[in-house]
Amino acid sequence: MRSMEIRPSPIAGHWYSGNSTALRAEIDTFLKRVKNHQLHGRIIGLFVPHAGYRYSGQTAAYAFKTIVGQNYDMVILLSPYHAYHPAAILSSSHHYYQTPLGNVAVNQILVASLMERINISPTMTMVSVAQDREHSLEIELPFLQAVIEKPFEILPLMIRQIDPDQADFIAECIVNLSEQKKVLVVVSTDLSHFYSQTEAEVLDREMLSQIQSFSTKNVYQTELQGKGFACGLGAVMVGMALCKKLGADKIEILNHSTSGNETGDFSSVVGYGSGVFIKLAPDVSEN
Repeated sequence: MRSMEIRPSPIAGHWYSGNSTALRAEIDTFLKRVKNHQLHGRIIGLFVPHAGYRYSGQTAAYAFKTIVGQNYDMVILLSPYHAYHPAAILSSSHHYYQTPLGNVAVNQILVASLMERINISPTMTMVSVAQDREHSLEIELPFLQAVIEKPFEILPLMIRQIDPDQADFIAECIVNLSEQKKVLVVVSTDLSHFYSQTEAEVLDREMLSQIQSFSTKNVYQTELQGKGFACGLGAVMVGMALCKKLGADKIEILNHSTSGNETGDFSSVVGYGSGVFIKLAPDVSEN
């Protein structure tokens, strides 16, 4: 395997442990603290925060706990891209993401096919990048490696500023490419940034409520009007549209916290939330 085929982790040892044994133990501890949550229906996707594990790992565990022991062919991983780039959507040109728990394969056939479809649009561009330092996508991988039993591939997509109509277009392109695969959607987003604990609770409650409404337009307007925030707004909207197209008809919020819960400083916090996209209606094959 050539070195350029592997994306080395720029955050292992900083955002989470760089030691595989310690990392596995940390994730296991987070998961054990979560009581089994009675969910009805089939899980289509998750949304989870993306701060360092010290700050948001426990909140993320509430969502990841719901898929412990499950298997998927493909994880469609949606995140923001915190650096500037003129393209609306970025993916990885590497064939593997490296974490302390091993390498995760990128389905480059799907990346290329999606890029071809997206770039037909006159309003959006999708590109592949190498050696990116984006933490919000990678940080979900060790949790996925810990809870999914068998090896899986990912379709990694980092999404910048888009509107609800563009989100729907992206979701439609992905759905058309992911047929015949057992798919899990994972949306990576934090919530409000650097408000007081009291303010953050109001803002986050509103954004989580609008996410739960399953309306991308509601979520978009909530941030536009400053009533709530999601730093992965584009990823959230694509994830909502995609999960709905995959059959989800309910979003359940599982946990909310802030950085103040860990640091004890409630004067300026970052908000974190987690939840699941669920299909309540039975599949045709289940009838």
